[in-house]
Amino acid sequence: MIPLRSPQEARRPTAIALGSFDGLHQGHRRVIASVTDLPASTPAAVPTPVPTVVSFWPHPREVLHGEARLPLDLPAEKLHLLEPLGIQQLVLVPFTQELAALSPEAFVQQVLLDQLGARRIAVGDNFRFGAGRCGDSQTLAAIGQRHGIDVKVLPMLWDGPERVSSSRIRRALAEGDVAEAHRLLERPYRFRGLVVPGRGLGKTLGWPTANLQVDGRKFLPLEGVYAAAVSVAGGPTLPAVMNLGPQPTVDPMAPSAVEVHLLDRRLELVGMELQVQPLQLLRRQQTFASFEDLSSQIAADADRARALWGGVGVGEAPADEGGNPAEQQNP
Repeated sequence: MIPLRSPQEARRPTAIALGSFDGLHQGHRRVIASVTDLPASTPAAVPTPVPTVVSFWPHPREVLHGEARLPLDLPAEKLHLLEPLGIQQLVLVPFTQELAALSPEAFVQQVLLDQLGARRIAVGDNFRFGAGRCGDSQTLAAIGQRHGIDVKVLPMLWDGPERVSSSRIRRALAEGDVAEAHRLLERPYRFRGLVVPGRGLGKTLGWPTANLQVDGRKFLPLEGVYAAAVSVAGGPTLPAVMNLGPQPTVDPMAPSAVEVHLLDRRLELVGMELQVQPLQLLRRQQTFASFEDLSSQIAADADRARALWGGVGVGEAPADEGGNPAEQQNP
Protein backbone atom coordinates (compact mmCIF):
# COMPACT_ATOMS: atom_id res chain seq x y z
CA MET A 1 0.00 0.00 0.00
CA ILE A 2 1.23 3.51 -0.76
CA PRO A 3 2.47 5.54 2.24
CA LEU A 4 0.67 8.31 4.10
CA ARG A 5 3.19 11.07 4.80
CA SER A 6 3.52 14.51 6.34
CA PRO A 7 4.97 17.27 4.12
CA GLN A 8 8.31 16.94 5.92
CA GLU A 9 8.49 13.18 5.17
CA ALA A 10 7.43 13.34 1.53
CA ARG A 11 9.58 12.01 -1.29
CA ARG A 12 10.49 14.83 -3.62
CA PRO A 13 10.47 16.34 -6.19
CA THR A 14 6.75 15.90 -6.67
CA ALA A 15 4.04 16.05 -9.26
CA ILE A 16 1.06 17.11 -7.15
CA ALA A 17 -2.67 16.60 -7.55
CA LEU A 18 -3.95 19.18 -5.07
CA GLY A 19 -7.40 19.10 -3.47
CA SER A 20 -9.63 17.26 -1.00
CA PHE A 21 -10.48 14.44 -3.46
CA ASP A 22 -13.17 13.18 -1.09
CA GLY A 23 -14.83 10.19 -2.71
CA LEU A 24 -12.30 10.06 -5.58
CA HIS A 25 -15.05 10.34 -8.17
CA GLN A 26 -14.42 10.60 -11.92
CA GLY A 27 -13.72 14.35 -11.80
CA HIS A 28 -11.03 13.79 -9.17
CA ARG A 29 -9.48 10.98 -11.19
CA ARG A 30 -9.11 13.27 -14.20
CA VAL A 31 -7.06 15.69 -12.09
CA ILE A 32 -4.96 12.83 -10.70
CA ALA A 33 -4.29 11.46 -14.19
CA SER A 34 -2.55 14.76 -15.01
CA VAL A 35 0.25 13.98 -12.55
CA THR A 36 0.58 10.25 -13.16
CA ASP A 37 0.81 10.49 -16.95
CA LEU A 38 4.24 12.13 -16.98
CA PRO A 39 6.48 12.25 -20.07
CA ALA A 40 9.13 9.52 -20.14
CA SER A 41 11.74 11.71 -21.88
CA THR A 42 13.11 13.27 -18.69
CA PRO A 43 16.92 13.68 -18.79
CA ALA A 44 18.67 11.02 -16.72
CA ALA A 45 20.26 13.67 -14.48
CA VAL A 46 16.85 15.11 -13.53
CA PRO A 47 14.94 13.18 -10.82
CA THR A 48 11.49 12.06 -11.94
CA PRO A 49 8.76 13.80 -9.92
CA VAL A 50 6.87 11.48 -7.57
CA PRO A 51 3.11 11.34 -8.40
CA THR A 52 1.57 12.67 -5.19
CA VAL A 53 -1.88 13.57 -3.88
CA VAL A 54 -1.80 16.49 -1.45
CA SER A 55 -4.85 17.12 0.74
CA PHE A 56 -5.60 18.96 3.97
CA TRP A 57 -6.52 17.43 7.32
CA PRO A 58 -8.82 18.30 8.93
CA HIS A 59 -11.10 19.73 6.25
CA PRO A 60 -10.66 23.52 6.00
CA ARG A 61 -14.34 24.10 6.79
CA GLU A 62 -13.90 22.45 10.18
CA VAL A 63 -11.10 24.88 11.11
CA LEU A 64 -12.51 28.04 9.54
CA HIS A 65 -16.22 27.64 10.26
CA GLY A 66 -16.51 24.91 12.91
CA GLU A 67 -18.52 22.90 10.39
CA ALA A 68 -18.35 19.12 10.83
CA ARG A 69 -17.25 17.63 7.53
CA LEU A 70 -17.24 13.85 7.77
CA PRO A 71 -15.28 12.42 4.82
CA LEU A 72 -16.58 9.81 2.40
CA ASP A 73 -13.16 8.16 2.60
CA LEU A 74 -10.90 8.13 5.66
CA PRO A 75 -7.17 8.56 4.92
CA ALA A 76 -6.45 4.82 5.27
CA GLU A 77 -9.28 4.03 2.83
CA LYS A 78 -8.01 6.64 0.40
CA LEU A 79 -4.61 4.94 0.25
CA HIS A 80 -6.20 1.79 -1.17
CA LEU A 81 -8.12 3.84 -3.75
CA LEU A 82 -5.16 5.95 -4.88
CA GLU A 83 -2.65 3.16 -5.45
CA PRO A 84 -4.33 1.70 -8.58
CA LEU A 85 -4.39 5.23 -10.06
CA GLY A 86 -0.59 5.44 -10.12
CA ILE A 87 -0.16 7.71 -7.10
CA GLN A 88 2.92 6.86 -5.03
CA GLN A 89 2.23 8.82 -1.83
CA LEU A 90 -0.57 10.67 -0.06
CA VAL A 91 0.58 13.80 1.79
CA LEU A 92 -1.74 15.35 4.38
CA VAL A 93 -0.99 18.99 5.14
CA PRO A 94 -2.20 19.95 8.66
CA PHE A 95 -4.77 22.70 8.12
CA THR A 96 -4.45 25.39 10.78
CA GLN A 97 -5.46 29.02 11.22
CA GLU A 98 -1.83 29.95 10.48
CA LEU A 99 -1.89 28.06 7.18
CA ALA A 100 -5.23 29.63 6.29
CA ALA A 101 -3.74 33.09 6.82
CA LEU A 102 -0.99 32.60 4.22
CA SER A 103 -1.24 34.55 0.98
CA PRO A 104 -1.47 32.48 -2.21
CA GLU A 105 2.17 33.29 -3.03
CA ALA A 106 3.35 32.33 0.48
CA PHE A 107 1.40 29.05 0.39
CA VAL A 108 2.96 28.04 -2.92
CA GLN A 109 6.45 29.02 -1.75
CA GLN A 110 6.36 27.56 1.78
CA VAL A 111 4.33 24.39 1.22
CA LEU A 112 4.41 23.39 -2.43
CA LEU A 113 7.95 24.50 -3.25
CA ASP A 114 10.00 24.51 -0.03
CA GLN A 115 8.43 21.43 1.58
CA LEU A 116 7.31 19.37 -1.40
CA GLY A 117 9.58 20.43 -4.27
CA ALA A 118 6.64 20.67 -6.69
CA ARG A 119 7.49 20.40 -10.39
CA ARG A 120 3.92 19.93 -11.62
CA ILE A 121 0.59 20.81 -9.96
CA ALA A 122 -2.89 19.79 -11.12
CA VAL A 123 -6.15 21.22 -9.71
CA GLY A 124 -9.80 21.47 -10.67
CA ASP A 125 -10.95 24.82 -12.04
CA ASN A 126 -12.96 25.46 -8.84
CA PHE A 127 -9.83 25.32 -6.64
CA ARG A 128 -9.51 28.17 -4.12
CA PHE A 129 -6.65 28.84 -1.70
CA GLY A 130 -4.91 31.52 0.33
CA ALA A 131 -6.19 33.92 2.98
CA GLY A 132 -9.93 34.44 2.61
CA ARG A 133 -9.90 32.06 -0.37
CA CYS A 134 -8.57 34.97 -2.42
CA GLY A 135 -6.60 32.75 -4.81
CA ASP A 136 -8.13 30.57 -7.53
CA SER A 137 -6.84 28.18 -10.16
CA GLN A 138 -5.75 31.04 -12.43
CA THR A 139 -3.85 32.62 -9.53
CA LEU A 140 -2.06 29.30 -9.01
CA ALA A 141 -1.23 29.08 -12.72
CA ALA A 142 0.25 32.60 -12.68
CA ILE A 143 2.35 31.90 -9.57
CA GLY A 144 3.45 28.59 -11.03
CA GLN A 145 4.61 30.27 -14.22
CA ARG A 146 6.80 32.68 -12.22
CA HIS A 147 8.42 29.74 -10.39
CA GLY A 148 8.74 27.44 -13.40
CA ILE A 149 6.04 25.03 -12.19
CA ASP A 150 3.84 23.32 -14.75
CA VAL A 151 0.24 23.94 -13.58
CA LYS A 152 -2.64 21.99 -15.11
CA VAL A 153 -6.21 23.23 -14.53
CA LEU A 154 -8.89 20.65 -15.26
CA PRO A 155 -12.52 21.62 -16.00
CA MET A 156 -15.30 20.40 -13.74
CA LEU A 157 -17.10 17.24 -14.81
CA TRP A 158 -20.83 17.69 -15.33
CA ASP A 159 -23.58 15.09 -15.07
CA GLY A 160 -26.86 16.50 -16.30
CA PRO A 161 -27.57 19.96 -14.81
CA GLU A 162 -25.18 19.45 -11.88
CA ARG A 163 -21.47 18.89 -11.63
CA VAL A 164 -20.15 15.67 -10.13
CA SER A 165 -19.13 16.56 -6.59
CA SER A 166 -18.52 15.09 -3.15
CA SER A 167 -21.45 17.14 -1.83
CA ARG A 168 -23.76 15.56 -4.39
CA ILE A 169 -22.60 12.07 -3.39
CA ARG A 170 -23.14 12.93 0.28
CA ARG A 171 -26.65 14.14 -0.54
CA ALA A 172 -27.47 10.86 -2.28
CA LEU A 173 -26.24 8.83 0.71
CA ALA A 174 -28.07 11.12 3.16
CA GLU A 175 -31.26 10.27 1.25
CA GLY A 176 -30.50 6.54 1.31
CA ASP A 177 -29.98 6.46 -2.47
CA VAL A 178 -27.03 4.04 -2.52
CA ALA A 179 -27.42 3.32 -6.23
CA GLU A 180 -27.02 7.01 -7.13
CA ALA A 181 -23.96 7.32 -4.90
CA HIS A 182 -22.49 4.22 -6.59
CA ARG A 183 -23.17 5.73 -10.03
CA LEU A 184 -21.50 9.05 -9.18
CA LEU A 185 -18.54 7.39 -7.46
CA GLU A 186 -18.26 4.77 -10.22
CA ARG A 187 -17.50 2.31 -7.44
CA PRO A 188 -19.37 0.92 -4.43
CA TYR A 189 -19.61 2.99 -1.26
CA ARG A 190 -18.21 0.97 1.66
CA PHE A 191 -17.16 1.35 5.29
CA ARG A 192 -15.38 -0.78 7.87
CA GLY A 193 -16.09 -1.59 11.50
CA LEU A 194 -14.70 -3.73 14.30
CA VAL A 195 -17.12 -6.28 15.74
CA VAL A 196 -17.55 -5.65 19.47
CA PRO A 197 -19.54 -7.66 22.06
CA GLY A 198 -23.20 -6.74 22.26
CA ARG A 199 -26.01 -7.48 24.71
CA GLY A 200 -27.41 -10.34 22.66
CA LEU A 201 -30.79 -8.65 22.12
CA GLY A 202 -30.90 -9.70 18.46
CA LYS A 203 -30.26 -13.29 19.43
CA THR A 204 -33.32 -13.31 21.71
CA LEU A 205 -35.41 -12.37 18.66
CA GLY A 206 -33.90 -15.15 16.58
CA TRP A 207 -31.83 -12.67 14.52
CA PRO A 208 -28.33 -12.47 16.05
CA THR A 209 -26.30 -9.50 14.86
CA ALA A 210 -22.70 -8.36 14.78
CA ASN A 211 -22.34 -4.97 16.46
CA LEU A 212 -19.88 -2.74 14.62
CA GLN A 213 -17.67 -0.03 16.05
CA VAL A 214 -17.27 2.38 13.13
CA ASP A 215 -14.86 5.32 13.08
CA GLY A 216 -16.93 8.36 14.07
CA ARG A 217 -15.23 10.48 11.41
CA LYS A 218 -16.69 8.39 8.57
CA PHE A 219 -19.72 9.68 6.66
CA LEU A 220 -22.55 7.13 6.92
CA PRO A 221 -25.76 6.96 4.90
CA LEU A 222 -29.35 7.62 6.01
CA GLU A 223 -30.45 5.69 9.07
CA GLY A 224 -32.54 2.67 8.20
CA VAL A 225 -32.48 -1.03 7.28
CA TYR A 226 -30.40 -2.03 4.25
CA ALA A 227 -29.62 -5.06 2.18
CA ALA A 228 -25.84 -5.28 2.37
CA ALA A 229 -22.76 -7.18 1.26
CA VAL A 230 -20.28 -7.98 4.03
CA SER A 231 -16.67 -9.10 3.69
CA VAL A 232 -15.41 -10.93 6.77
CA ALA A 233 -11.69 -10.61 7.57
CA GLY A 234 -10.55 -11.03 3.98
CA GLY A 235 -12.89 -13.97 3.47
CA PRO A 236 -15.79 -14.31 1.03
CA THR A 237 -18.33 -11.53 0.56
CA LEU A 238 -21.62 -12.55 2.15
CA PRO A 239 -25.24 -11.32 1.96
CA ALA A 240 -26.54 -9.50 5.00
CA VAL A 241 -29.16 -7.18 6.45
CA MET A 242 -27.81 -4.03 8.10
CA ASN A 243 -29.53 -1.85 10.67
CA LEU A 244 -28.09 1.66 10.90
CA GLY A 245 -29.48 3.83 13.70
CA PRO A 246 -31.25 3.39 17.04
CA GLN A 247 -33.42 0.44 18.13
CA PRO A 248 -36.83 2.02 18.77
CA THR A 249 -38.57 -1.26 19.67
CA VAL A 250 -35.85 -3.21 21.48
CA ASP A 251 -34.13 -0.34 23.33
CA PRO A 252 -35.50 3.16 22.59
CA MET A 253 -32.87 4.83 24.78
CA ALA A 254 -29.87 3.19 23.09
CA PRO A 255 -27.64 5.41 20.90
CA SER A 256 -27.41 5.01 17.15
CA ALA A 257 -25.47 1.89 16.15
CA VAL A 258 -24.50 -0.28 13.18
CA GLU A 259 -25.55 -3.94 13.28
CA VAL A 260 -25.37 -6.59 10.57
CA HIS A 261 -27.05 -9.99 10.39
CA LEU A 262 -25.44 -12.42 7.95
CA LEU A 263 -28.03 -14.31 5.95
CA ASP A 264 -27.97 -18.09 6.37
CA ARG A 265 -24.47 -18.12 7.88
CA ARG A 266 -23.31 -18.61 11.48
CA LEU A 267 -19.89 -17.07 12.16
CA GLU A 268 -17.86 -16.10 15.20
CA LEU A 269 -17.09 -12.45 14.48
CA VAL A 270 -16.16 -10.65 17.72
CA GLY A 271 -12.80 -8.96 17.30
CA MET A 272 -12.87 -9.17 13.49
CA GLU A 273 -13.05 -6.24 11.11
CA LEU A 274 -15.91 -6.27 8.61
CA GLN A 275 -16.20 -4.34 5.38
CA VAL A 276 -19.81 -3.38 4.69
CA GLN A 277 -21.30 -2.34 1.37
CA PRO A 278 -24.92 -1.12 1.63
CA LEU A 279 -26.77 -2.32 -1.46
CA GLN A 280 -30.25 -0.85 -1.08
CA LEU A 281 -32.37 0.87 1.56
CA LEU A 282 -35.17 -1.54 2.45
CA ARG A 283 -37.08 0.69 4.86
CA ARG A 284 -36.75 3.42 7.44
CA GLN A 285 -36.76 2.44 11.08
CA GLN A 286 -40.07 2.15 12.88
CA THR A 287 -41.48 1.18 16.28
CA PHE A 288 -43.37 -2.13 16.41
CA ALA A 289 -46.13 -3.11 18.84
CA SER A 290 -44.30 -6.27 19.93
CA PHE A 291 -41.06 -8.20 19.54
CA GLU A 292 -43.01 -10.74 17.48
CA ASP A 293 -44.01 -8.05 14.98
CA LEU A 294 -40.40 -6.85 14.81
CA SER A 295 -39.14 -10.40 14.21
CA SER A 296 -41.66 -10.88 11.40
CA GLN A 297 -40.55 -7.65 9.75
CA ILE A 298 -36.88 -8.66 9.98
CA ALA A 299 -37.79 -11.94 8.28
CA ALA A 300 -39.41 -9.95 5.46
CA ASP A 301 -36.33 -7.72 5.26
CA ALA A 302 -34.12 -10.81 4.99
CA ASP A 303 -36.26 -12.21 2.15
CA ARG A 304 -35.95 -8.95 0.21
CA ALA A 305 -32.18 -8.88 0.81
CA ARG A 306 -31.86 -12.45 -0.52
CA ALA A 307 -33.76 -11.46 -3.66
CA LEU A 308 -31.47 -8.48 -4.19
CA TRP A 309 -28.43 -10.66 -3.66
CA GLY A 310 -29.73 -12.89 -6.43
CA GLY A 311 -29.04 -10.10 -8.91
CA VAL A 312 -31.86 -7.57 -8.61
CA GLY A 313 -30.32 -4.22 -7.70
CA VAL A 314 -26.91 -5.51 -6.68
CA GLY A 315 -25.20 -4.03 -9.73
CA GLU A 316 -22.11 -6.19 -9.74
CA ALA A 317 -21.63 -9.52 -8.02
CA PRO A 318 -19.33 -9.13 -5.02
CA ALA A 319 -16.07 -10.96 -5.49
CA ASP A 320 -15.44 -14.10 -3.45
CA GLU A 321 -12.08 -13.47 -1.84
CA GLY A 322 -11.69 -17.00 -0.44
CA GLY A 323 -11.08 -17.81 3.19
CA ASN A 324 -12.67 -20.26 5.58
CA PRO A 325 -14.14 -18.43 8.62
CA ALA A 326 -15.32 -20.46 11.60
CA GLU A 327 -18.90 -21.67 11.26
CA GLN A 328 -20.28 -20.26 14.52
CA GLN A 329 -22.81 -17.53 15.27
CA ASN A 330 -21.72 -14.30 16.86
CA PRO A 331 -23.92 -13.62 19.92
